[in-house]
Amino acid sequence: MKIFAFHLLNDYSGSPKVLMQLLKAWANEGLDVTMVTCAGKEGFLSNLEHIQYRYFWYQWAANPFIRLFNLCMSQFLLLVQMILVVRKEDILYVNTVLPFGAAVLGKIKGCRVIYHIHETSVKPPLFKKILFGIVRWAAYDVVYVSKYVANQERVEAKNTYILHNAIENEFIETAVAQRKAKVPDGRVLMVCSLKVYKGVFEFVELAKRHSEYRFRLVVNADQEALDLFFEGTTLPQNLEVFPTQKDVHPFYQWADVILNLSRPDGWVETFGLTILEGMAYGLPAIVPPVGGITELVENQKNGFQVDSRRPQVLSEKLREILSNPSFYAQLQAFALYKINFFKEDIFIRQSLRIFQQSNKTFNKSDLSTNLEPTTSQSILKD
Repeated sequence: MKIFAFHLLNDYSGSPKVLMQLLKAWANEGLDVTMVTCAGKEGFLSNLEHIQYRYFWYQWAANPFIRLFNLCMSQFLLLVQMILVVRKEDILYVNTVLPFGAAVLGKIKGCRVIYHIHETSVKPPLFKKILFGIVRWAAYDVVYVSKYVANQERVEAKNTYILHNAIENEFIETAVAQRKAKVPDGRVLMVCSLKVYKGVFEFVELAKRHSEYRFRLVVNADQEALDLFFEGTTLPQNLEVFPTQKDVHPFYQWADVILNLSRPDGWVETFGLTILEGMAYGLPAIVPPVGGITELVENQKNGFQVDSRRPQVLSEKLREILSNPSFYAQLQAFALYKINFFKEDIFIRQSLRIFQQSNKTFNKSDLSTNLEPTTSQSILKD
């Protein structure tokens, strides 16, 4: 038995990072794993040890019609390329709903297809209906990143699981070594994709409102894209903007508070890895009031849930966090406590148990260690 993991666009965003964690763990357990992704891109899925690679063509395009055409063409080429490689006894692990060609391939070959669904904000609606229709048609198992996604995109008559994303052990070790108790002095951080619906301009306006604080924005884009995005926009002097960073630890160490300002009318966060990383540094957070990200941040416990379209409320909550050292210490303590529910060891153990569920071709001897039952609530079988 082999595991073929499929992902469309390899970059430094959340969904490939989650898959990277899984791939490393599966390889460490002695499983035969092949990563199938687009060629010519550097990201979290690049150059992983003990992982075999196969590549297919895909080119992202700014024009949505060209992008849709490229996606469909890439999935046709993927299907043709892999049809003679994959065998019936193999497991196909489809990361996000976009590499639908892998699901079609699995259905044709009679393989077990496992979908790992990270997203719900797919546009246009007709395209979303088609993609999730393929999930319902082809998937044997469906893994959701949060309770929110499971409720929004429930697939009946399938083996369904909730598997919350986790923070890497290595990341926590670095955070523990670098973090220290602090009195906040007004350092505000947001790490996100370079998209309007991610609340980038809301972050800029917040910086303009608070000249007494310092702001840093780290985006998943190169400097050329940054310059084009902010062309004609006057950025305040207290705001620094950074392109893609392979090492984000210095930014979390610098910050006093971590923000996610995604607009609920444009993008609903299904989890929130950057918020989780900030929590490892004890950073209080301000996040949207909807989506899976609310499963990370509780009002007045480790931050606030605020709609970024309400700038006055957003400003008030930011000031409340940064102007009260005793309240800040309480938020920080709860953030560090809550991170324990999202440890990588639990995450990996649960993913391996999913392979074992209802799979006649999976042999426990394929694992180098026996798995003990877990009482964690992070995985819930319907």
